[in-house]
Amino acid sequence: MATKPPSNMKPTLDKDLDKITRVEEATLHVTQQLAGLGAGFMFVVLAAVFAGAFVTGTAGSVIIIAAVALGAYMAINIGANDVTNNVGPAVGAKAMPLAVALIVAAICEIAGALITGGNVVETISSGIINVETIPDRTAFSWAMLSALLAAGLLVNISTWTRAPISTTHTVVGGVAGAGMAAYGAKAVEWLSLGSIAFAWVLAPFISAAIAIAILTFIKEFIVYRDDKIDAARRWVPVLIGLMAGVFMAYLIWVGLRQLMHVSLGHASIIGLVTGLLAWRLCVPIIRKQSEGLENRNQSLRILFQWPLVLAAGLMSFAHGANDVSNAIGPVVAIVRALHDEAVQTSARAPLWVMLVGAFGLSCGILLYGPRLIRLVGEQITKLNPMRAFCVSVATALTVLVASRFGLPVSTTHTAIGAVFGVGFFREWYTQASRRRQELVQSGTGEPRRTPRYLDNPSEVRRRYLVRRSHFMTIIAAWVVTVPASATLAALLYWLLSFLFL
Repeated sequence: MATKPPSNMKPTLDKDLDKITRVEEATLHVTQQLAGLGAGFMFVVLAAVFAGAFVTGTAGSVIIIAAVALGAYMAINIGANDVTNNVGPAVGAKAMPLAVALIVAAICEIAGALITGGNVVETISSGIINVETIPDRTAFSWAMLSALLAAGLLVNISTWTRAPISTTHTVVGGVAGAGMAAYGAKAVEWLSLGSIAFAWVLAPFISAAIAIAILTFIKEFIVYRDDKIDAARRWVPVLIGLMAGVFMAYLIWVGLRQLMHVSLGHASIIGLVTGLLAWRLCVPIIRKQSEGLENRNQSLRILFQWPLVLAAGLMSFAHGANDVSNAIGPVVAIVRALHDEAVQTSARAPLWVMLVGAFGLSCGILLYGPRLIRLVGEQITKLNPMRAFCVSVATALTVLVASRFGLPVSTTHTAIGAVFGVGFFREWYTQASRRRQELVQSGTGEPRRTPRYLDNPSEVRRRYLVRRSHFMTIIAAWVVTVPASATLAALLYWLLSFLFL
């Protein structure tokens, strides 16, 4: 009687098929990466051709086309790098599929850039360098091109080395450094630069305060109530209505001012009506969604899916409004200097340049968003939808206010500030909340007065290191990124001046 081969041995055919499958998967992975790179390169080429249709035959057209190509490349990088901040929490919480999330993010990025992105673009293009002190428009254009080139190089270096970097700090530092290289320290608007630096410091604290306020409301009025589901039915539509109303008021007040004057009072009335309509619309939706849910925190995560979807769209809108300036702010300055009759600081940014930046952001999201979200999928799926909602709304509101005043801020650093605020507040609230302790005591006996992880020294050490790394990321942006970008932009300006001027 022949002996049977061990059951754990694979037949030769299966082994060969597995090898072929692995080769096919590797080939598909490489092909997808090459396809993304090819599509990105094609967008840069199309952006250059698009620019050529507006400036060909005019003085400095070559510099303008080169600047537009660099701006398009920067926009793709910015859109790709920040997509996980914008829609990652919503995807991780399974509030919407990845494809839908990317489309929503791309549309909201374009809307934010085109509707309310002009103020920050003005700051980057004409608020850091005093153009009146630079009579030579060609030299001014080379300075801005150097700033854009320095930012692009630093973004590439940070990608290769996996070093944390902020495109906002890179572009601002590059513009200031190139301006000083061209015409000395007098060319820099130091008051404006100081305001931007102050906003960098203040933004994380403001977002932290807003996130804490929202989380306090959720904890007190929803989470730690005897009937959580009934409380959520009452208050989740209110949160959605508030978010919709505030956003609509902002959109009317800031977005429409380019077309007509709308007072803050009228915008507030429109926002109030919009908020009431959104609240009334969401009441039956949340009520139906809550049917059959158990009275526990896990059920609340389901009910916060819709607010998280709206927060993701709001976050993408805010990101487009503020970060589009990092890509096209220097481009706008170059176009005005070479294509217009004079270096105009009062005219609006050309629409065709804004379109390049807006669609560049969305291109980066659609091309590289899926891969980046999958790469950090493990971290995203661990996010609590309620805390993610607080962080997203706080970050979006802070960035939108900064955009209203033309202040370029780092969306990532603002979000990190909100995360720190939520984390520290939760640790304090666990110890200090009388309502929480009463509920825990009534359900399980004595409340746990110390977090469980404090009993594990290695876990305490790990959490400390994670917090320190994020804190050092922000410090590094100040200590390293801005001076490095300014120095590199100055060196590039001197090199380009030696070669072409």
